[in-house]
Amino acid sequence: MDDFERAHRLKSVRLRYFNAAGADPTREIGEDHDPETHLIPLILDAASGLKSTVQVFGTDYQTPDGTAIRDYVHVSDLAHAHVLALQYLLDGGDSIALNLASGKGSSVREVIDTACAVTGARINVRDSWRRPGDPSILVADATRAGELLGWSAKRSDLATIITDAWHWHRARFGDSKPWG
Repeated sequence: MDDFERAHRLKSVRLRYFNAAGADPTREIGEDHDPETHLIPLILDAASGLKSTVQVFGTDYQTPDGTAIRDYVHVSDLAHAHVLALQYLLDGGDSIALNLASGKGSSVREVIDTACAVTGARINVRDSWRRPGDPSILVADATRAGELLGWSAKRSDLATIITDAWHWHRARFGDSKPWG
């Protein structure tokens, strides 16, 4: 029994997301923050001409291409995990905390290259200093979510994430933008 359950007599499933990304494949919902700070929407803004460049924070990490590596998980996979977590609790499951991730890391440069391939756009990049505290690699293990919920990341390959986000981005902003 965990502290929350002990204090409130309520079981819970705590889902720890790693880099939630993408958009609803039917284009109903996607990322649009003000100000935008997430890598993939920033890249798509550059691909569409809304921004002139994408800033890469750090090119001297101990990674194959020198840029930070992160684990991206599609928002549709996250939504499915919520449904499975609710069913787990309804079936009498214990309180748990689970990682939700693809288990595969992609570097900033790989994300940019994939976005160029998906959009057909040339994306200008500006290298910058590392941000304090950013780790070189952050990739998670979601094995336990698979074991307890039967969950796996099915739409979390980088090309699918970016394709869904790009389609939503184009649908959201229409033809009033210069699309690369």
